[in-house]
Amino acid sequence: MVHLVQISNGSTRRVALVEGPTLRCLERIQSIYELAAGSLRDGASLSACAMEKATGEALDYDAVYENRSQWRLLCPIDLPGSPSRILVTGTGLTHLGSAKDRQAMHEAQNPIEAAAMTDSMRMFEWGVEGGRPAKGEIGVAPEWFYKGNGSVLKGPFAALPVPPYAEDGGEEAEIAGIYLVGEDGTPCRLGMAIGNEFSDHKFERRNYLNLAGSKLRSCALGPELVVGAPFQSISGEARIERDGKVIWDKNLKTGEQHMCHSLANIEHHHFKFEGHRQPGTLHVHFFGAHALSFGDGVELRDGDWMDIRYEGFGRPLRNTIHIESRSENLQVVVSAMS
Repeated sequence: MVHLVQISNGSTRRVALVEGPTLRCLERIQSIYELAAGSLRDGASLSACAMEKATGEALDYDAVYENRSQWRLLCPIDLPGSPSRILVTGTGLTHLGSAKDRQAMHEAQNPIEAAAMTDSMRMFEWGVEGGRPAKGEIGVAPEWFYKGNGSVLKGPFAALPVPPYAEDGGEEAEIAGIYLVGEDGTPCRLGMAIGNEFSDHKFERRNYLNLAGSKLRSCALGPELVVGAPFQSISGEARIERDGKVIWDKNLKTGEQHMCHSLANIEHHHFKFEGHRQPGTLHVHFFGAHALSFGDGVELRDGDWMDIRYEGFGRPLRNTIHIESRSENLQVVVSAMS
């Protein structure tokens, strides 16, 4: 596996290869997108291209990660100047834990129907029955949601905002796949990264039809893009820290062994749409969460830290939460005919 990061000192951007405690900068490469597009164009592997160009300056990774350096970690994938060419999406109800949390949320709003199976659990059962088709076959479609374009992506240590129109903000500790569509329209998985698929669970809890709107929030990735990461069984941990103390933590399991949908099935049902195979576009797709602090009754506060780590995926992804002013401005649409 090859681990890559993107860094900046405010005026200069670089891509660096993670070599244990050292970041080895790539020569003449300013973004992972640039590196990946070149490797696709040349028919070369992304890992080989990265290692071949990793002949630049060596930086102390601890100093960068701990903000003791002029260099700062960026989101591990972006398209500077063209965020609209990145599609950020996800698949839910892939893990048993997430289905239980969703069921509990909906039952709390509809106690009379608590004994009946909710639509969420019904969709999860469909995944259990048909989400892992034989090789070469197509399985049942998973739940799919849209989060936004590249403007919603945040990097490590950035604040994830709860905007005035939101009711809540809560972590969703996941792994995300990063994809680049080639010039011939073929999607290529560049790698995977730790992700915080931050969502508004209070709004969703009001009614499951609010799911689409609850997902239109910022999210975080990183610090590292892992090229060639196995996705069978991955152990991790999510923690919430408040005033320097851990107030919630949970051991996590992700990967195909812990999911009702196979990776191939998830990828097929995302890229089967022609609009998702536009040459040169980037895709960030979250694969689902095993557990949520919201499911255990935790309500995040301004200044809380969310810490997510997965074995084999490098340094933890840490982000704070910022609750913006509760005063919402009315959005007025101007007519071009007036």
